Amino acid sequence: MKVLSLTIALGMFAAILAAASETETTAPVAPRLLSQTGLYSDAATLKIDARNRPFSPQYPLWSDGASKRRWVRLPAGSQIDVANLEKWELPVGTRFWKEFSFNGRKVETRFLWRSGKNRWVFASYAWNNAQTDAELASESGIADIAEIASGKRHSIPSVSECRSCHDSSRTEILGFTALQLSDDRDPNALHAEPLSRDMITLRTLVDENLISPHRAELVTNPPRIAASSPITRTALGYLSTNCGNCHNRDSSIASLGLHLKHEVGDGRRGATGIAPACMPALATTAGRRGHWFVPEAPEESRIINPGHPESSALIRRVKSRRPISQMPPIGTVVADSQAVDLLTSWVQNNPDEWRDIVARCGAKS
Repeated sequence: MKVLSLTIALGMFAAILAAASETETTAPVAPRLLSQTGLYSDAATLKIDARNRPFSPQYPLWSDGASKRRWVRLPAGSQIDVANLEKWELPVGTRFWKEFSFNGRKVETRFLWRSGKNRWVFASYAWNNAQTDAELASESGIADIAEIASGKRHSIPSVSECRSCHDSSRTEILGFTALQLSDDRDPNALHAEPLSRDMITLRTLVDENLISPHRAELVTNPPRIAASSPITRTALGYLSTNCGNCHNRDSSIASLGLHLKHEVGDGRRGATGIAPACMPALATTAGRRGHWFVPEAPEESRIINPGHPESSALIRRVKSRRPISQMPPIGTVVADSQAVDLLTSWVQNNPDEWRDIVARCGAKS
């Protein structure tokens, strides 16, 4: 009996290894050319397939001034599971594309494909000089592929760099969320792209029955950052996109205590019990000592020092492009001057609002 049991166990183990090997060898991979990913209905003319729907996040990620276009394709008859509004579950087969252009020329197109329940394919494609197609970049990326400013060049990221943002705790499409697709758009959002009539928004998803469960409130009461002033709304939206993908409650660096990712319930009275002046992004920054200090003012340095942008570490790091101090740490080689101006004005002004924020959040200035 023991011999028989061992034989059966070994047989089962061999079967598991064979299945794993088969899964590994037959797992879908990105095709060699962008034109083979399904983005175009006519590769010769680069006509976008009508099944690929354009969208534009209201708070775009800063990408060194690149012009960007984005598309999503959901499998026919499928729905997005939005039971948890902060963690959408996209159906297997969903595909995303994001095209980057600098100085009027397409340079790179990124491709994300949910090829299985527990598998996403990450790929980047480099455009040829003739602008007729783009070829799959290696997993290590391509350094310095295009000049974007004097002495500054764009690099196509490696797959590991892509995953460092999209896979901090679960694969997430950073520009395809309830807040990003909200029809209540921030009119002052930095680098915002105008919505065209064919772009997907929350209203589109609800009206076309593309989400489950049905959430009519996403149309009647669309998500927004319920800040106490327009500049605070815009500043928090920018920080949520450009910093909150890493600095949030669920990331591998959550222990730093910096929570800049805006969640739909943040700041809604009656929903979470949090007053707008004390949203997590403010509660963890205003008057708080951080782990990085402004070199010229180590004693006065705070993550945000209300009224004092010169000793606010957050502003200094957004402004920097030194590898040891810049934020975000990857994906950009040119500082976002508009963001620096916005954040400086936000921190320097609005004294009454900042006094209220500090008082509510209990931070010591």
